[in-house]
Amino acid sequence: MRQDTEMVRSTLHSAIEGSDIDRMLSLYDDDAEFTVIDHRHPPSKPLSLRGKGAIGDYLRDVYSRELKHKVLDEVVGDDRLALTDECEYPDGTHVFTSSLMDLKDDKIVREVEVQAWDETSPS
Repeated sequence: MRQDTEMVRSTLHSAIEGSDIDRMLSLYDDDAEFTVIDHRHPPSKPLSLRGKGAIGDYLRDVYSRELKHKVLDEVVGDDRLALTDECEYPDGTHVFTSSLMDLKDDKIVREVEVQAWDETSPS
């Protein structure tokens, strides 16, 4: 594992759990690709974002919600990073996200995120 990949992992981990969008965005390449697959965006028609501006808009929307984020599993390679993020809304609804990122020159150049959440609020 390269030291710069570990720096990206560490920064991203603390930025996610601290809901620090500016720190998250600092890790993305200006032309990064970000793909989201979930029940609204199935694999045949995923949400595809390109560029730091579009990714920033998406992250601002996600992190504007009252969610607690907890990074669980992380796997680091030379130019790859994978992690899972377990989120919880105040009403107890859970969201689980798994992300795989490609890195180049200490920046995320491509990310694929797959997410699932509770369809109904817990009783």
